[in-house]
Amino acid sequence: MAPSALAGVGAARIPRIELADIVRAHGAAYQRAHPLCRAQRRALRAIAACRTAALGGHRAVCAACGAERITYNSCRNRHCPKCQRIATERWLAARRAEVLPIPYFHVVFTLPHALNPLVQSHPHLIYRLLFQAAASTLLRFGRDPRHLGGQLGITAVLHTWGQTLTQHLHVHCVVTGGALAPDGSRWIAARPGFLFPVRALAQVFRGRYLARLQQAFDRGELHLTGGLAPLGEPAAFATWLADLRQHAWVVYCKPPFAGPDHVLAYLGRYTHRVALSNDRLLALRQGRVRFRWRDYADGDRVKVMDLAVDEFLRRFLLHVVPNGFVRIRHFGLLANRRRAAALAQCRTLLAQPPPPVVPPESARDLMLRVTGVDIDRCPRCPRGLLRRLAVLPPAPAAWDTS
Repeated sequence: MAPSALAGVGAARIPRIELADIVRAHGAAYQRAHPLCRAQRRALRAIAACRTAALGGHRAVCAACGAERITYNSCRNRHCPKCQRIATERWLAARRAEVLPIPYFHVVFTLPHALNPLVQSHPHLIYRLLFQAAASTLLRFGRDPRHLGGQLGITAVLHTWGQTLTQHLHVHCVVTGGALAPDGSRWIAARPGFLFPVRALAQVFRGRYLARLQQAFDRGELHLTGGLAPLGEPAAFATWLADLRQHAWVVYCKPPFAGPDHVLAYLGRYTHRVALSNDRLLALRQGRVRFRWRDYADGDRVKVMDLAVDEFLRRFLLHVVPNGFVRIRHFGLLANRRRAAALAQCRTLLAQPPPPVVPPESARDLMLRVTGVDIDRCPRCPRGLLRRLAVLPPAPAAWDTS
């Protein structure tokens, strides 16, 4: 199998393995051997076709030296590691106008691994309840006059993976270090370096999540089959929930960010991440994949994991979210229906001027700012600008996923 190479002309580079190479070589066989949901099939097809002739593209020529360059289209699938940079930057551009001159806290809510089997059969439900329980817990503490007594702003991002691609369900929340009073008359700042007591957060989060899970069971939203079939009886399910209630759930609150710029830098790293980036992949040989991972339990040491390709693809596909599921959500002050008015009131109280009106950034300007590469300039000369000659229609897919 030939590793990915750059399309068109340009400086040579050392070939490296990419997720797309693994999917093109083994994805079709894996799909034939294992039942996959629609979202997982779509992700495999998109990753395999990304920036290849299968998606079409265009041919351009340099006005100065005459060199031709073929550029193929991106798949834009949110699970493709090559398609997140522009999506991240455009999302961050919209968020810059929403950052207030206040401290922000980073709070992480984690589900116990005992819920992992339920995730595989009910991902939409389990993820939705995670968002609801985490956000409602934070909003309750924010409204409590013993803490802040007002409305918080929350941006929450779902992550489902650990460093070794196993299931590790958690939601990262960026939370305003303060709240808007119920009557909108004042801004209530959090104590320096402290938001809420973490143990109390964890207890309320656990209670709210399990209560919602019980409600889903009572409404018949859980279809427990296979290894989960014994939990289909109300008494057995209640006993299982009672056992989950006996264990401490993990909620972590980090120190506040150093300032608004750090908030945006953090969001840029977390919002559009996929389970595995290409720069962690090391090799694909003889049906085995090697990749780097960081062992947080061993002093953050970087280690190498070796997996059979079927196991690697199985773990990667665990983190494909259902079609249409929103992984980034806003609550409280930042909820879509009230964001504009609430932020305007907060700026008034914090004596912050309205954000400047920034015109939309073109793809060329965005890529030049982010990567330092002018996508319209010839990579060979590099004096001339590329002039588009023809649009290339999509070609037949390189592999069959039927």
